[in-house]
Amino acid sequence: MQPMDRRFQQEVERLYRLTVYGRWCVVCVLWLTVGALSLWGLRYPISLLLDYFTWPAVRYGLAFNRLPAIGLATCVGFTVAVLLWQSHNELFGLSQGDRQRLEQQVQRIRLQGVSHPLWKFVCHHQSVS
Repeated sequence: MQPMDRRFQQEVERLYRLTVYGRWCVVCVLWLTVGALSLWGLRYPISLLLDYFTWPAVRYGLAFNRLPAIGLATCVGFTVAVLLWQSHNELFGLSQGDRQRLEQQVQRIRLQGVSHPLWKFVCHHQSVS
């Protein structure tokens, strides 16, 4: 493997890590905004559940508070999707299509150069000693 190939693969790995961090940041922001508002909207049913927990109470609490229930389901859905995506990639590696997409994106970042917003995160090389 030539040094340029190794450097290119390192840039692809940096872009993948940046993608992972980006997805988790979206999940965190979603929980801090939509999740917090949804839990606030469900504060009365939650207070009842703390005293008298039953599964029908959970069902009715969510059924009669649809907007907070949809917000909570969205947060849970995004979290599970990112967990499954990252777990699949960790266990089985990136698919060929995902790897090609990342490689093409690194090439586009290289072509645009310093003006690309991801340049300093992906292609900026530290001096190697």
